[in-house]
Amino acid sequence: MSIALITGATSGFGKAIALKFAEHGYDVIIAGRREERLNQLEHIIKDTYDVKVFSLCFDVRDKIKTEEELNALPHDWKEVDVLVNNAGLASGLSTIQDGDINDWELMIDTNVKGLLYVSRTVMPWMVKRNKGHIINIGSIAGKEVYPKGNVYCATKHAVDAISKAMRIDMLPHGIKVTAIHPGAAETEFSLVRFKGDADKAKQVYNGIDPLVAEDIAEVAYFAASRPKHVVLNDIVITPLAQAAAAYVERKV
Repeated sequence: MSIALITGATSGFGKAIALKFAEHGYDVIIAGRREERLNQLEHIIKDTYDVKVFSLCFDVRDKIKTEEELNALPHDWKEVDVLVNNAGLASGLSTIQDGDINDWELMIDTNVKGLLYVSRTVMPWMVKRNKGHIINIGSIAGKEVYPKGNVYCATKHAVDAISKAMRIDMLPHGIKVTAIHPGAAETEFSLVRFKGDADKAKQVYNGIDPLVAEDIAEVAYFAASRPKHVVLNDIVITPLAQAAAAYVERKV
């Protein structure tokens, strides 16, 4: 049985990806900060699919806790076949000169350092087995910069660069690395960015048919299900209404 480890599994892309891999017979390790949601997802997966689930409640920003929780996994659960680094967020939307440094640190600590903490723990397990696939969830913001995106875009550019570096370093060990860069997708992303302001969050998607979490889950599983010699290295996915980060055709 194959094992997939998904961070940020309590909502959005992570939840959909966990469900998609479970649907296809993977045992799943679901990691997230919100214990109640983790428990709910664990029950859904167990009630729906004939697979095993292991829940880990921790914040990827916490280096020590991340290492402790992952290293405490039972030996068999450490044979991770697919690692999906999904935990990430945007916080705030302002010009860089007016930026909130607390927002910057939250995004850097989650999107960059958190991804590194998880990967640094799991990659040696894959290297030891000469087997594995790392899927990093980036963003179209990692391919270009849009107004008031500054530090968020910088963190996702970092994810893009880290993915390229991983691909080189993992090559001798037969480990695949895929980066998926979604455009406008209606999840909790904008609600988090605007700190719970539902009206502002809704305006982001007015007049367009955005991506949904299931779209990204399907792409992640498709990448993981390719033959051994095939690697989907870099995928940018947008809704039809979006040509680039700041170019959106709205029907109002």
